[in-house]
Amino acid sequence: MPKISWQCGINLLILHTIYSSLSSGYVMASEPEPEPDIELTVIEKLLNQRVSSPLRRDGTVEDSTRPVYVITQEEIEARGARTVKEALQFLPGVLGDGTVGTGVGALSGQFIRGSNTGQVLILLDGRPINNLGSGGFDLSEITTNNVERVEVLPGGGSTLYGSDAIGGVINIITRRPTEKITTEAGVTLGAYGLNQQTIQNSGRQGDISWVVGYNRTQAQNNFPFFIPEANFEGTRENDDVLFNNFNVKLEADLGNRNTLTLSTLYLAKNQGVPGGVAIPEPQFGQGFFNSLTPNNRKYTDQVLADLTWNSQLGQGNDSLLTAKIYTDFLNTRFDRPTNQLDNRQTSYGIQTQHSWKFADNQILVYGFDYRNVSANNSTLNFADNIRTVSYDGSISQGALFARYEVDITPNLGVNLGLRQDFNSLANGSFTSPSIGARLAVSESTTLRANYIRNFRVPTLSNLFGQGARFVGNPNLRPEKGDSYDIGIDQKLGNIGLLRLTFFQNTISDNIAFDFGVPIGSFENIGLVRTRGIEAALNVQLAKNIFAFANYTLNDPQILESSNSAEVGKELRFAGANSLNAGISYENAQGLYLEFLMRSLSGYPTNNTNTEFLSGYTTFDTKLRISLSDNLVLSGSVDNIFNQRYQLFAGFPDAGRVFQVGLRSTF
Repeated sequence: MPKISWQCGINLLILHTIYSSLSSGYVMASEPEPEPDIELTVIEKLLNQRVSSPLRRDGTVEDSTRPVYVITQEEIEARGARTVKEALQFLPGVLGDGTVGTGVGALSGQFIRGSNTGQVLILLDGRPINNLGSGGFDLSEITTNNVERVEVLPGGGSTLYGSDAIGGVINIITRRPTEKITTEAGVTLGAYGLNQQTIQNSGRQGDISWVVGYNRTQAQNNFPFFIPEANFEGTRENDDVLFNNFNVKLEADLGNRNTLTLSTLYLAKNQGVPGGVAIPEPQFGQGFFNSLTPNNRKYTDQVLADLTWNSQLGQGNDSLLTAKIYTDFLNTRFDRPTNQLDNRQTSYGIQTQHSWKFADNQILVYGFDYRNVSANNSTLNFADNIRTVSYDGSISQGALFARYEVDITPNLGVNLGLRQDFNSLANGSFTSPSIGARLAVSESTTLRANYIRNFRVPTLSNLFGQGARFVGNPNLRPEKGDSYDIGIDQKLGNIGLLRLTFFQNTISDNIAFDFGVPIGSFENIGLVRTRGIEAALNVQLAKNIFAFANYTLNDPQILESSNSAEVGKELRFAGANSLNAGISYENAQGLYLEFLMRSLSGYPTNNTNTEFLSGYTTFDTKLRISLSDNLVLSGSVDNIFNQRYQLFAGFPDAGRVFQVGLRSTF
């Protein structure tokens, strides 16, 4: 019976979840059999976890000189994460709460090592999906029913992936077809009107295999709130959401050396946009005043499609040629009482690469990337029926890249990377080198170190956007970053693994909005340096009992700014320290029980550090019981003690929530 380790994202936070045992059912026999011990897999499963983002090829965590964190499909299901945003909750170094609440449809905002959401590159099966019109990608759009794993690579990755990877890379890997025809169906009910249904069919017939699935998630999210800082309470409304997501993957074997895969996601979301809670201004101060938007709606309609050809060259398995073409359509509409805002993006791209192990101790990965994005943003005024265009343009990006890996000795490995990006923007081209090393000091101790040069080109909104009180700046320079990290992986006998990483990330030419009178614009303003520590521990405490803890110390300091009052201050939102911990019990009869703690320190909401939000600590519990060979019951209670807090001024949490689900496989 295979076991899986609970790897709270790669952080080593592996709690070692035994999901497969949950589906094994209870063994009935005339003679009771002794309960088998659960194998120790904390070390082996973590280091052998499959990854591709730090290598741009298939490999393992142990192969990478970079600290990379992975959340698997089994771990996502065990914790009841409904979206990719929720799947990242317990990873070190990632502040992924978002800025508009804790509901299932809440906008996702990732802050990694002092970087903001626009500075984190989002990949889908290894290719970019960031919105080059306005920046970033909302991870709450992608439900987890079609996710095989999520890889998080903090600290930048421009050498392999180019622009937007200045602060980190998040790679969403979708499900592969199963060998046997299998259907999974599930239903989940929960607090505030949560109602979710999923169905997935996968299998193979001859040389053709497939995955076809559907997810419908609905929630009302009208919840009572309490703002401790203002001693203010009420009911949050117009926060409902409805997902209708479809996924299709078709894979054809073209002989025993070639495969062709077509993958398509359709993401549709209809949701209310409640805005911030209207805290009475005399009670809490002007900086925390927000306006309710009881009638605003947001509609998202997205298609993400790609066609991938893999060819094994030669006679062995040491030379893989991959070619991918993709196209995306990202459409978002905001309906307001007085106007309608439309954002439309169309993109197409090509990726070709060759992964070649040309010697026993040497691997070369090289290739070419190209992406063209056209985006349009416009506003329709209902009073005069006039549509005003904010921006309507395109960006073309091309690049040549190479990564060379060599094991100089059995204990010492080094990699060198180089990428040259070409961009249709006047200031968009960039050169990104990298170097990494890994030294096995002993069988139980490994040292690693890395340097990466990163960048991010401005968005179309930054460059050409126009509004009533702002105008874009076509002369913006790319943001530039230098990422350093040094770390140690220490095996603790045969019971656990400790991983420590010291990091420094410097981002210059930050693009920020400069308020002007009467017209503001975007400017290259400031220099931010983030230093910190990521620590993660995973251990087996006793038979069937596993535990994890991870801590991230973040210190993003503003070193240069056009506003002298910001110099020496902490960068807003990005500097919270986080502590995650959990303990789980799991046995071979399918019982899984976990208790989790998540703690976040307070942080400033402006760069002059005159306004802060308080930190918070929450506790969750997860339960899963295998009722039979193909029927699993799961449940969770999050924020057990109903801790109330804000993720952003005026955007409160939902308090204590629960959900219960039933899933069948046949």
